[in-house]
Formats: sequence, C-alpha cells, structure tokens
Amino acid sequence: MFAETLDLLLAAPFWIAVLRIATPLILGTLGVLLCERAGVLNLGIEGIMVAGAFTGWLAVYQGAPLWTGVLAAAATGALFGLLHALLTVTLALSQHVAGLGITLLATSLASFAYRVSFPKVDSPPTVQTFTAMQGLPIPVLNAQTPLTLLALLLVPAIAWGLYRTPAGLALRMVGENPAAAEGQGLSVAGVRTAALVAGSALMGVAGAFLTLSAFNAFYFNMVNGRGWVCVALVVFASWRPGKALLGALLFAFFDALQLRLQQAGGGVFGIELPYQAYLMLPYAMAIVALVVVARRAAYPQALMKPYRKGER
Repeated sequence: MFAETLDLLLAAPFWIAVLRIATPLILGTLGVLLCERAGVLNLGIEGIMVAGAFTGWLAVYQGAPLWTGVLAAAATGALFGLLHALLTVTLALSQHVAGLGITLLATSLASFAYRVSFPKVDSPPTVQTFTAMQGLPIPVLNAQTPLTLLALLLVPAIAWGLYRTPAGLALRMVGENPAAAEGQGLSVAGVRTAALVAGSALMGVAGAFLTLSAFNAFYFNMVNGRGWVCVALVVFASWRPGKALLGALLFAFFDALQLRLQQAGGGVFGIELPYQAYLMLPYAMAIVALVVVARRAAYPQALMKPYRKGER
C-alpha cells in the first residue's frame, strides 16, 4: 500500500496535474492580494473569474488570437474592478455587499451573453487552446501552457513590486494607514482604485485560463468556487506573494490527490470511502491550514475600512 502511494506521489503526471490545477488559484490569489494590500476586500472574484472565462473564450471563438482573448479577459476583470472601486472607494459602500453584488452581476451577465450568443446550441462550441511549452529545463513545465509560466513569473514580479518599489510602498501604506499616506501626498482613492483594477484584471486572466488552457469551451459553474478558495489562500499566505504560491500549490496537491484516490477506488490505502469524502479532502485541508495560520496572520490594518479624504 505504501509503495503504491509513493509511486503515485512521485509520478510526473501527478505533479503536472498539481501545477495545472494551481495556475488559476495563483492568478486569482495574487489578484485578491493586491486588492487587500490596498485595504479593499474584493468578494467579486468568483463572478469576475466567470466573466473573464467567458469573455476570453468568446473573443477567441470569434477569431481573435489566444493572447488577445487573455487581454479581453483582463480588460473585463479591470472593468469590474473599476465598478468595485466606484462602489467601495468613491461611495464608501460596504465592501462585502459590493463584492457579492459584483459576483452576482458578472455571473448573470456572462450567462445572459452566452444565451444571447448561442440561443440554439445544446453543447458549448470549442476553441483551439494554448499548447504545452517545449524546451524548458524543468520537465514538469514542458507539459504546461504559457499561462502557467506567466502565473509563476508574476509571483516574484509582484513580490518585488510590493517590497522594492515606491508604488509598492504606496500600496502597502494605503492598506495600513491611509491617513499617513494622505499626509505624504498620496491619493488614497487613486491607489486603491489602481489596485482594484490591476487585481481584478488578474482575476479575469485566472478565469481565461480555464477556457483557453485547461478546457476548450465555456461551461456554467466551471469556476466552481475557485474564487472563494483564493480569498482563503490570501489569509493563509498572510498577504505575501511567496506564501500565496505555496498555498495554491498545497491546495492543488490535495485536489490532484483526491482525483487519483477516486480513480484508485480506495485501493491505495485499502479503505473504501464514498467519493464525497475525496471531494471534501482539499477543502478540509484548507480549513485546517486556515485554523493553524490565521491566528498569526498580520492582516493590513485598514482592510475593509472605508476612507474619506481629510478624515482622521
């Protein structure tokens, strides 16, 4: 039994699946991290991922190049981020309510647009997706698409931007002490709006990965709660990009593991379990990780706190 389990964990296809499952989580988590580092909770991620998945897929279906589809998904996410900024930064409305409203709006708009675009289609049309990369020194990466490499490269890039650039310092200051940031001549509303637009664009790209890389069509419910997982992973990561990558890979590890255990039918451990137990595994482990880590997490002090210019 132990040898079978070890063979499963050491097999290259298993780790290829882990990295593929982790890619949209990495992109989405980085997007949430940017928003929350600026002090704004973005619960619109689930809907933004759905809208990004649909927009990117529809653009490619209409004949646009794949990277144009990715840009269309990013632009869609950015527009919803701008709407979120209008509601929560400009009008100082509840960030929870605004985020959930955007999730409902974006999901409904994607559903409506799909029904209008394909009124008589029983199964979703397919598109040509990104192909696997070749010639990279790491074998596991050779089986991935360019969007996975983009997600991995964004982790050190965003970490460098947050901790080594004036723009990153401004973003973190706005998320910690907006009054002090305003005293230094920064526009709190401007920084928060920029963070929401950039973060939401990444969420849109996370959705586009599902339709342009992982699958080749748009399906309803294909995001399947990944947005909410990203929100939890940011807390697990203590709002740090490197730990966000680790959290996404950890969740993907258990998700890939439960798929393999279902295929093995319990034979790996010699225990017969209902398939629901395997489906629960990655989420149960995420809850355990949050319980262990969340108490020590140093969250941004101004998170979820509206700010009006001139107030102290």
